[in-house]
Amino acid sequence: MSDKNREGKRTARERLIQEREAQKARDRRRRTLIVASAVVGVLALAAVVGILAANSGSDGNGDDSASAVVAPKGTDDKGDPKIVVGAADAPSTLTVWEDFRCPACALFENALRDTIHELEDAGQIKVEYHLVTLIDGNMGGSGSLKAANAAACAQDVGKFAQYHDVLYQNQPPEPDDAFGKDSRLIELAGKVDGLVTEPFKQCVADGTHNGWVRKSHEAFQKSDVSGTPTVQLNGESIFPKKGNEQISPENLKKWVTEANKGKKAGTATATPSGSATSPAPAPPASSAPQASAPPGAAAPASVPPASPAPQAPVPPASVPQASVPPVTP
Repeated sequence: MSDKNREGKRTARERLIQEREAQKARDRRRRTLIVASAVVGVLALAAVVGILAANSGSDGNGDDSASAVVAPKGTDDKGDPKIVVGAADAPSTLTVWEDFRCPACALFENALRDTIHELEDAGQIKVEYHLVTLIDGNMGGSGSLKAANAAACAQDVGKFAQYHDVLYQNQPPEPDDAFGKDSRLIELAGKVDGLVTEPFKQCVADGTHNGWVRKSHEAFQKSDVSGTPTVQLNGESIFPKKGNEQISPENLKKWVTEANKGKKAGTATATPSGSATSPAPAPPASSAPQASAPPGAAAPASVPPASPAPQAPVPPASVPQASVPPVTP
């Protein structure tokens, strides 16, 4: 065989080898694309499932119940989510934004409770309570939501005011999510005559009014209210001060009298007692709670415990509210 023929066959074999290698490379690329497409599809599906799972949660606390908005009995199921105590035709309105876990809210309630009820009973004011779940967001847990739901369950049987007072008289320290336990909420309901019934316990366990409470919190977030407690008399802020005057039982009475001058009192009935048993004693000064603030804010000032005396003064104006955390863009 001539050198020319041998060279031709060698060249043909090399071309065949090159074509086979090129075909193998094409096959590898095709398999890689197929695998990559499959991986992308799986990841996309996982992302969709993750989004659906995240959206199915309620408040990030594992509670998925009662997503529907079920308004408590006796409240406006279409308008502003609030619970009203006192005569509907009272000449003045006290608006209160509160969180059952908020220490500053407890200080306000425990100091002014008797005065507020006295003014309600006299037909001078009605109180509009807006329930907020701010501390759940700041501190974690579900006690704000669950306590508000339980209070709404009490409203269903006309015992909101009594149970509301009991919750504040027995508020745990702010980091303690004791109100996140149904058993504790039902135990405290035992302090209100006739409240602990099977329907009430079922309402608490099912989170029947959770959706309504969330709607109330959403209204808080959309409002110009910056923290809890926020207290307004006929739309004017009075906590911790009204103008240059510090809030106190005496000043609250004076402000209401001034606002109602020349106006007829409402047709009110006596506000039921807030507790079937004696109120819980005020905690010692060493364990007094502090109002909460979002991460990065200045540390809140210490506040004194509320005095059990009926005319207990409200803490100084320097007591901070529980504030709304900054919105992340």
